Amino acid sequence: MFLSWITGTVAGLAALHFLQKSLFPYFWVDLKFLLKVIRYGFLIEMYKRTGNVVTVVDRFIQQAQRIPNKVFLIFHGETYTYRDVDKRSNRVAQVFLKHSTLKKGDTVAVLMSNEPDFLNVWFGLVKIGCLVAFLNYNLRSRSLLHCFHSCGAKILIVGADLLDTLEEILPSLQDDKIAVWVMAKETSLQGVNTIVDKLECVSDEPVPRHLRIVKSIRAPTLYIFTSGTTGLPKAAVIGQLQSLKGAAGIWAFGGTPEDIVYVTLPLYHSAASLIGIGGCIYLGATCVLRKKFSASQFWVDCKKYDVTVIQYIGELCRYLCKQPKREGEKAHKVRMAVGNGVRSDVWREFLERFGDIKMCELYGATEGNICFMNHTGKIGSVGRTNFFYKLVFPFELIKYDIQKDEPIKNQHGWCEKVQKGETGLLISKVNSNNPFFGYTGNKKHTEKKLLHDVFKKGDVYFNTGDLMVQDSNNFLYFRDRIGDTFRWKGENVATTEVSDIIGMLDFIQEANVYGVTLPEHEGKAGMVSIILKPKQTLDLMSTYKQVTTYLPGYACPRFLRLQENMEMTGTFKQQKFRLVEEGFNPTTIKDPLFFLDDSKQSYVPLTKDIYDKIISGLIKL
Repeated sequence: MFLSWITGTVAGLAALHFLQKSLFPYFWVDLKFLLKVIRYGFLIEMYKRTGNVVTVVDRFIQQAQRIPNKVFLIFHGETYTYRDVDKRSNRVAQVFLKHSTLKKGDTVAVLMSNEPDFLNVWFGLVKIGCLVAFLNYNLRSRSLLHCFHSCGAKILIVGADLLDTLEEILPSLQDDKIAVWVMAKETSLQGVNTIVDKLECVSDEPVPRHLRIVKSIRAPTLYIFTSGTTGLPKAAVIGQLQSLKGAAGIWAFGGTPEDIVYVTLPLYHSAASLIGIGGCIYLGATCVLRKKFSASQFWVDCKKYDVTVIQYIGELCRYLCKQPKREGEKAHKVRMAVGNGVRSDVWREFLERFGDIKMCELYGATEGNICFMNHTGKIGSVGRTNFFYKLVFPFELIKYDIQKDEPIKNQHGWCEKVQKGETGLLISKVNSNNPFFGYTGNKKHTEKKLLHDVFKKGDVYFNTGDLMVQDSNNFLYFRDRIGDTFRWKGENVATTEVSDIIGMLDFIQEANVYGVTLPEHEGKAGMVSIILKPKQTLDLMSTYKQVTTYLPGYACPRFLRLQENMEMTGTFKQQKFRLVEEGFNPTTIKDPLFFLDDSKQSYVPLTKDIYDKIISGLIKL
C-alpha cells in the first residue's frame, strides 16, 4: 500500500513536470526573474512611502565606505578605487561651493568625453544637490547651443579635449552671461574658468549631506538628450525612479559584485551611465571604461582586464563580427552581454564566434516609462511578458497605419489591439507607478508623446514610437520605428533637424530626410531628397561642408537625391513612404543620385559601380 502510494506520487510529479515543460517551459526562469523584480519593487515602494530615497550617488557613497579599497574604475590602464572617486568628487563639490553661485536645484550641463572626471563631475554636482545635463559631444554649433539652453543650465563644464567644440559656441554663451568651466589647470580662452588647478586647493572631505537629500522618488536627477521624433534634440527628464531602475539592470540579469563590466558606449547615453555605471555602483562591481569603442581592441581589453560583463548595442556586435578572425577568440572570461538592438543573425554569429555568452537583450527608451528584459536568452527577442508583468507594467500593441502615420481607430473612435503574431505600435499606460516625466522646457513635446482616450475616456498612454510583435509564447520582438526618426550607428537621427541644417544653404528650397535600409547594417542610413531654388545649381562641396560641420557624423546623409517636385501628403507633410521604398539604386531611380565621399570631401555622383560596392560591403559606411 505504502509502496503504491510512493509510486503514484512519483508518477504524478513526473507527469506534472512533463506538463510544465510542455505547456509552461519558462515557468521557473520566469518565476526566478519575477521574484527579483518584486524584491526590487518593494525597495522602491519603501522609498515612496518613507520619503527617504537612497539615490544612485548615495549608494556609491555607501559602497565607498563599505569597500573603499576595491577598484571601481579602470581607464586605459589607470585604476581608481571607490575611495579615490569619492574623494575627488568631494573636491569637485567643494570647488563649486567655494567658487560658484550654484545652489541646490540648479542645473549644470556637462560636455565631456568618456573619462574618470566625467564621473567625478557628475557625482560631485549631485553631492551639492544639482541636476546634471549630459550633452552629446558629437553635436556642434546650433544644435549644441539648443541643448544647453533647453535644459535651463546655469553653468557649462567642458572636458579638456573638447575645447575646439567649445570655441564655436563660446561667444554665444558669453553673450548670455553663462559661466563656462573647463577640466584643465589653465586655458587661453578668455573669461573661462578652470577646475583642475582649484581641485588641488580644496578639501576632499564630504560636503554637508543635507545638500543631496532627496525625498521624492519622482524628483528629477538628470537630463539626457534624445532626438525624439521631430526637431532638435530634447532633454528627457530622468527621475530618481528611472535612475534606480537602470542601476538594477545588470543585477536583475544575474550580475554579482565580483563582475568586471566593460563600458565602451558614450557616458552621455543612458545605457552607459544609468545601466553601466549605475549597475556597477549597485553591485559594488568594477567598471572598465574606454574613451571610445574600438573593434580591434575590444577582446584585447576584455582579456587584459578579465572582463566578465560587456555592454553592447547592435552595431557594436556587428562590428566585432566583421573583424578578421583571430586565434583564441573564445579565450576570455566574458559570461554576459547586456544591451539592445542586436539582429537575430548577428546574435547567432556572435555566439558562434565568441563563445557561450549570455545575451541579455533589453528594450527601453531614455524618456519612456516601460522596459522589457530578455532574461531567457531567446534569440531575437527584446523580452517576455506575462499576466504578472502586465499588472505591474500595463502596455498594449495597437493597430497602426504607417502611411498615414497614426493609430487605426474603430467605428467607436477607440484604438484596437493587434492579435499575437501581428505587428503593432507599443504603447504603455501612464499611471502613478509608471509615470512619464517628459521633456524639460517644452510642454508641447511632452504632450506629443502621449495618447489620450485610447481604449476608454480619460486613459493616457505613452507612445513609444516603436512597432513590435508578440508571439504565441509571449516573447516580444522589435520591428521598426515610426514617424520622423530612424536609427543609424546606434543613434536616433531626427529628420527635421537634418533638413533644417541642409535648408540653410541658399540654393536649397526644400529638403526631405529619411532613412534607407542597407544589407548587413543595423538601422537605416540617412538620405535626403532636395529641391533647388529656381535658377540655382547644386553645389556638392558646399553641401558636404554644411552637413559635416553642423551635424554629428551619424546624422550626415550618406545619399542625396535631386528631385524637381516634392511629393506631399494630404495634410501637407513631406511624403517619405515611396522614397524609402525606392532606396538609392541608380539603375531604378531616374533622378540624379549622389554619395557622401569623405575621401573627396564632397558628394559625388552615385554610379552603379559605387552602388554595387556599397551593397557588397567593399565600401564601408
